Amino acid sequence: MQIFAKGQTMEGQRIDRHRAAREGLINVTSPELETIDLTSVPLKHLMAQARDIRHLHWGRDVTYSRKVFVPLTNMCRDTCAYCTFVKHPDDPAANLMTPEQVLATAREGEKQGCKELLFSLGEKPELRYEKARAALQALGYQRMTDYLADMCALVLEETSLLPHVNAGTLEDDELQMLRPVAASMGMMLETTSRRLMKVGGPHYACPDKVPLQRLRTLERAGRQQVPFTTGLLIGIGETFEERIEALHAINESHQKYGHIQEVIIQNFQRKPDIAMVNAPEPALDEMLRTIAAARIILSPDISLQAPPNLSERHMAYLDAGINDWGGISPVTIDFINPQHAWPQIDRLAQSCEDAGYHLRERLTIYPKYLQASGGFLSPDLQPRVSAMADTDGLARISTLKAQGAGQS
Repeated sequence: MQIFAKGQTMEGQRIDRHRAAREGLINVTSPELETIDLTSVPLKHLMAQARDIRHLHWGRDVTYSRKVFVPLTNMCRDTCAYCTFVKHPDDPAANLMTPEQVLATAREGEKQGCKELLFSLGEKPELRYEKARAALQALGYQRMTDYLADMCALVLEETSLLPHVNAGTLEDDELQMLRPVAASMGMMLETTSRRLMKVGGPHYACPDKVPLQRLRTLERAGRQQVPFTTGLLIGIGETFEERIEALHAINESHQKYGHIQEVIIQNFQRKPDIAMVNAPEPALDEMLRTIAAARIILSPDISLQAPPNLSERHMAYLDAGINDWGGISPVTIDFINPQHAWPQIDRLAQSCEDAGYHLRERLTIYPKYLQASGGFLSPDLQPRVSAMADTDGLARISTLKAQGAGQS
């Protein structure tokens, strides 16, 4: 059962709806824009409805992507209060990977049967820091996304992997440049709350975390038919109502363009070196309610994912409606949450079987986007993707058994 209620308004709490509507990012006339008050629905009923939707559209298969994680740079012009990945250029740990380092990591992933290479990087550090500009210039580049595009091309030329790019907010020309060399792209919307950008908030002085800027990236990716991953980060100070609004914003973008291939519901985790070190982590019931709400709100063809390494009780997520575990690496740590090891894939497969599900490997691009004739897959990538996909569009299993690894 769904309970609908008018969205409560708080000064600075939500995205600028009038401005977003003028730009075509949201539809203010849609009744779905009214905040769904799902807080009073018994959790078990909400989860049952979400499971029914998942079973109908995704069946009992639960997917994951076997990936190698390449943190191209950990410098960033944003300073989010929950982030341990980003390092100031003066920090000895600040890094910009060289092409040789990228290839070395890629080849190790290739040896371990990976099919996805995830490029993750801080947003536009060269616009804020001279040292970041100098590091780029030493490699012959002025802009990080230009270097990223060439590294994607290098991976395609030298390995059998498919790049997936998490580069944050992107302009039209950047998306156009990356599209022929990246099978899919992603950017976490995280939240639509402008309130979190105030002094003392987790997004204070973070220009790339302005909700409108992130919604614009979703819009641009849709116009350019980029298979796109996005999602919410919960537990950073947002309200449940703000989570619902963010889910609606994602769904509206998908309804216009059909490009959102998956949505991630990720729980905040404390880390020893972050400003939010003492902030409470979201409880399991919060995750379950948000996951179930997402499954109910989002178009059923959008894959719903939650990370298995950020909660010991992650198998409960299946009961709330997820159908995907995301990327799991047999080679590299989770650089975003380095204190949380990936699960062993064979153990995860057994846990899924015990719960009545079947773990299957997918590619970074989902089956519905595989045909070049559909416009979402660059013709340049079609031969490689076709060779890697089985008849159902999931990953073709190679002679290297895909069950054996996850970081431990």
